[in-house]
Amino acid sequence: MKKDSKRREALVYHAKPRPGKIAVVPTKKYASQRDLALAYSPGVAEPCLEIAKDPNNVYKYTAKGNLVAVISNGTAVLGLGDIGPEASKPVMEGKGLLFKIFAGIDVFDIEVDTKDVDSFIETVKNIAPTFGGINLEDIKAPEAFEIERRLKEELDIPVMHDDQHGTAIISAAALLNALEIAEKKIEDVRITVSGAGSAAVSCMNLYVALGAKLENIFMFDSEGLLTASRTELAPSQARFVNEDKFSNLAEALVDADVFLGLSVGNIVNQDMIRTMAPKPIVFAMANPNPEIPYQEACAAREDIIMATGRSDHPNQVNNVLGFPFIFRGALDVRATCINEEMKMAAVKALAQLAKEPVPEQVNIAYGETRLAYGKDYIIPKPFDPRLITTVPPAVAKAAMESGVAKEPITNWERYNEELLERLGEDNKIIRLLLDRARLDPKRIVFAESDQLDVLKAAQIVYDEGIAIPVLLGNREVILELKEEIEFDADVEIIDPKSNEELDHVSKYAEIYWESRKRKGITLFDAKKLMRQRDYFAAMMVKEGDADGMLSGHSRSYPSVIKPVLEVIGPAKGVQKVAATNLMITSRGPLFLSDTSINIEPSAKELAKIAQMTATTVKMFGLEPVIAMTSYSNFGSSNNEKAKKVRDAVSYLHRYYPDLIVDGEVQADFALNRDMLQRKFPFSKLAGRKVNTLVFSNIDSANITYKVIKELERAENIGPIMLGMSKPVHVLQLGASVDEIVHMAAITVVDAQKKEKYGMEGFLK
Repeated sequence: MKKDSKRREALVYHAKPRPGKIAVVPTKKYASQRDLALAYSPGVAEPCLEIAKDPNNVYKYTAKGNLVAVISNGTAVLGLGDIGPEASKPVMEGKGLLFKIFAGIDVFDIEVDTKDVDSFIETVKNIAPTFGGINLEDIKAPEAFEIERRLKEELDIPVMHDDQHGTAIISAAALLNALEIAEKKIEDVRITVSGAGSAAVSCMNLYVALGAKLENIFMFDSEGLLTASRTELAPSQARFVNEDKFSNLAEALVDADVFLGLSVGNIVNQDMIRTMAPKPIVFAMANPNPEIPYQEACAAREDIIMATGRSDHPNQVNNVLGFPFIFRGALDVRATCINEEMKMAAVKALAQLAKEPVPEQVNIAYGETRLAYGKDYIIPKPFDPRLITTVPPAVAKAAMESGVAKEPITNWERYNEELLERLGEDNKIIRLLLDRARLDPKRIVFAESDQLDVLKAAQIVYDEGIAIPVLLGNREVILELKEEIEFDADVEIIDPKSNEELDHVSKYAEIYWESRKRKGITLFDAKKLMRQRDYFAAMMVKEGDADGMLSGHSRSYPSVIKPVLEVIGPAKGVQKVAATNLMITSRGPLFLSDTSINIEPSAKELAKIAQMTATTVKMFGLEPVIAMTSYSNFGSSNNEKAKKVRDAVSYLHRYYPDLIVDGEVQADFALNRDMLQRKFPFSKLAGRKVNTLVFSNIDSANITYKVIKELERAENIGPIMLGMSKPVHVLQLGASVDEIVHMAAITVVDAQKKEKYGMEGFLK
């Protein structure tokens, strides 16, 4: 994608369909006059009076306890520098988004129009009663140090400058584990640092707190080594002056045990890495380009332990591992600050988590065979679901033990349950899907590439490295559309109706005719069919000329599924294929089956649909919890339709006893955990959060997913084909660009699985 096109995409993302990335939504009922009278006048007076009696009641009656201010003056925004408060707002909104999706914390972003330290501090102090915590962001050093120090002293709520402490906390956890693997002690290692800004200084302060010796730390900025002769240094930097024994970074790396880079890309080369001590630890965290590329560093030294800030390499030092969960723990005990004990607790919790056996769902989510503690896994993955129940409790306990918690937690089991509930508030499952596809992109045929939205989706998957698109359709139209959307990549284009494809058409026709000649198909018919894009694309996949295919954007589902089933068919052991849709809802991901294929499945077919859906749910790194839905609950009706679902459940309990599945059950009971627990405590679903609904027929499944999609504005991934022998997926008519991109990622992951396990693919 051209730079201008990428720029336009970013601008459209922030502008449409409504400007910005966050919004305020009501948390109470407001439909009736009674609701409004309670929400505002006269009812609102009662909590106001209670808070006036005791200011601590503000946490009981308002959102303060779960509200953080992300505050900046725009003086050090990402790599853009001093661009001003208004220009910093998209970044602050983005930070708010991360707080919400990772830890369920609400955020108001606040941009302050002043560079004066006193004025900035006074502004924050004046608005602090609104918030449960303050996250300072993108404020340039050295002012950032003074601002944070004074606000921590003068406010009684948690204050943290994430640019300083986030990287320090995450990298410190990684360092502890790297040192253990390298069999080195922190008090003995020599550390060379490139960069002397707020993040680097904070890292070193934390490393010293862990035991590193000041005399072993050599810190460089753009002017050279920090020494006593450097009179212009800020007080925070002056702590790290050292003797003037190295004239440059290369000299300081000779025999160094640790390199920490928080500066600029490509300033370290392989020769410099080779001079380091045995088992060197290299944290090259400049973004987007590390101080030395990951591959080059690893090629220079087999014994290296390497980390970067990038998600496409092992050991990503990512601040999102820290700040959402640190604030979560601090807010939940109403801590008056985020002190050193709390930060150290986060460090040790993250370090320990990396040593724990990694759940299979994390391996699946990241496309790994087996993540295990070692040089390529010294820090947890950002989307590890255990983070929410590991870091906040550690931080909360440290706050309690250090005496800064105003509301200590007494029931830790209930607290863990509350934390787990917050996992359902985001759609990170899509991010995991896309990241997994990028690990091993496959050749995917887009069978309707002369449709604008399909071509846009193909452009995105190409640019993002999700798949290698093969564009099928009218060549002239595709070329015109490519020029229109500035898709100038050299991507394969195939037009089955052109003379250029005669050889392929003849070859595919012969193969198809051999398989269908006793089913009324002549060779002439076969050649005619191979001119049609869905037959041609399906034959490409069948013959290994492509890894998967997508179609259905411009044609009805039945017209697309027919050629696919004729050419490719179900996997071995599958009698009937099925389809499931993944809906990203406000309560978390929800799978619905069968939404597209089986009109009135039998009891045994329903059971098979449930089993195939379960394996797909596992592919997304989730444990399937399946409700077999009906209009009745556990035998309350003897109608044949209810009995069919009941029989399917009996079959599953008998042949798949480890599968968490039950029914027949009404949808509201299935989705309301408390109601199900009270009424049907005997159910295998009792006390569990259902993430999969299997419906008794296509009517109920298809209608339900489309109602959810429109009423909730839920993101939809699907229909995902279940049980096919090859990676083929059929889009809904008129699917959006995003939906096509997501389905392309599904097709890639399907191809990855089938390559690994054989024809059964999703059945593994």
